[in-house]
Amino acid sequence: MHRRLVTSAITAALCGTTLAGTATYASAAPLAVDCRKVKCVALTFDDGPVADTQRLLRILNDRNVRATFYVVGTNVQKNPSTVRAAALAGHQIGNHSWDHANLTKLSTAKIKSQLSRTDTVIKQATGTKPTTFRAPYGAHNAAVRTAAGRPLVHWSVDTLDWKHRDSARIIKTVNAETKPGDIVLLHDIHKTTVDAVPGIIKALKARGFHFVTVDQLFAPSKLPTGKVTYHNRAAYRP
Repeated sequence: MHRRLVTSAITAALCGTTLAGTATYASAAPLAVDCRKVKCVALTFDDGPVADTQRLLRILNDRNVRATFYVVGTNVQKNPSTVRAAALAGHQIGNHSWDHANLTKLSTAKIKSQLSRTDTVIKQATGTKPTTFRAPYGAHNAAVRTAAGRPLVHWSVDTLDWKHRDSARIIKTVNAETKPGDIVLLHDIHKTTVDAVPGIIKALKARGFHFVTVDQLFAPSKLPTGKVTYHNRAAYRP
């Protein structure tokens, strides 16, 4: 009898864990937003994941904000659980090369290797191959665009957060320059950038912005393969 009670308790606990995990996953799905009718912005974070990315994920989760992470393969290899957590939280994961090389200086074979190796570690971590690519430094040419075999997503608001390690300045720049349909470039490898995120969210929410992933920003349209996209300002028709 005692054994049956213990077994039942364990089974109930396991079921509860499964249900809780399902509920968490479901609640993490991006909210339905039509960026043609409301103000949308896509916050994008490059070059991670690093240790501080976990803090960023908590900040975004606490504010119910979804973002897009353009990750570097070497860092994914070091921190697969962080990429997995980001994907499960409803954030979009994009390819940002294996080791942040200037791809325009590489052969076609090496460009493809940079992307395929990163695709592999992202898929191992998340179960899904990334559908968009961001070229390191924004450097691209015909060889890079062709080898990517997918849309290249760059940015329309450059915070220069890598240069100016000043959280207040980052917040001011994003608030001053962001328009509906913009893609904001940030780097979660810098503490000052992660420190700025609560202020960025507060300022843009006060202006009526919704925070979406890159795919959501362009939905229901699909981005063109082999071409560079910088923003979706033209879609907003309030």
